Amino acid sequence: MRSLYSDHSTWLHAVPAGAKLAALALLGTLLFVFDSPLGTLALSAVALGLFASLGRATRPAWRLIVMVGVAAVLVALFHLWLGQAWLGLANALRLVSAAMLGALLTLTTRFDALLAVFEALLAPLQRLGIRTEGLALGLGLMLRFTEHFFVQWRRLDDAYRARTGRAGGLRLLAPLTIRMLVTARRVADALAARLGR
Repeated sequence: MRSLYSDHSTWLHAVPAGAKLAALALLGTLLFVFDSPLGTLALSAVALGLFASLGRATRPAWRLIVMVGVAAVLVALFHLWLGQAWLGLANALRLVSAAMLGALLTLTTRFDALLAVFEALLAPLQRLGIRTEGLALGLGLMLRFTEHFFVQWRRLDDAYRARTGRAGGLRLLAPLTIRMLVTARRVADALAARLGR
């Protein structure tokens, strides 16, 4: 599966995957805990600053951020129509900030490093007789397939734009679904062959 991981080395590449996951969880939680305008704006500024600090390494994720930004504008306009301007702005900022924080993790963390963190976090469950290897692999694959979804969507949209000069929009859902199902089948076959099942 293709990945958004950036080979352009940044300061965040050197940070351990566990620390990045912990920081992402903390900042993501704080985004939705703060109700004050200043708190939300401050956390959004932190997310934007961290994202911008990666420089060229953010290029693979810009299409995703723009798409989330468009959705955030629609959310803000809907709330404005309901007479909830501040709530709309806050939700839009939270949405874009969460997307940037997730992109930070994806751009700077290899899949095997994330998998190792999941295995370490789930290790205590082994004392209860729970086999955690499959659970950790499932969590890792969920993250990879989410990332792969956006990569494939971007590639299909680029191809459609090259042919027609317009964005693909909802027309891409059918080919995107087929590609994702084919990828899932290939991964399942590879896992079955690797595990001998």
